[in-house]
Amino acid sequence: MNDHNLPYPDTMHPIVVHFVIAMVLFAVLCDVIGYFTRNTRLYEVSWWNLFFATISIFIAIIFGQAEAGLALPYNAVEQTLNLHTLIGWSLAGILAAITGWRYVIRLKNPQKLPISYLALGLSLCLLVGFQVYLGDELVWVYGLHTVPVVEAIKEGIL
Repeated sequence: MNDHNLPYPDTMHPIVVHFVIAMVLFAVLCDVIGYFTRNTRLYEVSWWNLFFATISIFIAIIFGQAEAGLALPYNAVEQTLNLHTLIGWSLAGILAAITGWRYVIRLKNPQKLPISYLALGLSLCLLVGFQVYLGDELVWVYGLHTVPVVEAIKEGIL
């Protein structure tokens, strides 16, 4: 293990998960802009972003689970880490379901989106935003996988 308590140079979860975040937010943005401008080509952009985000979220979860297991979480961080994990797995299921619904919409009428789908997309953005907040808290407040915190845990200070 290195200074970050990882078998590889640095955390991979944040790298992969940032692609997921960007693709989800961009997909919803394209749907909203496409809906109001009637530019249906943006629906295709949205679809492919959702498709790849759905695949990528599972890769992010695999790295997240591995890195959470190697993080040596101390008592103060456990509640936030558990909530972040629960929401991460939930987001994977929710994103897969939304992508499935989007696929059915795309098959039936690729030129039109129901307003209920857009509302769900905006709700998804809020949930992603909360998940980002929790992830930021794990790194910037609790210092998971940062060298000073890893050293403090190994020395028994935390």
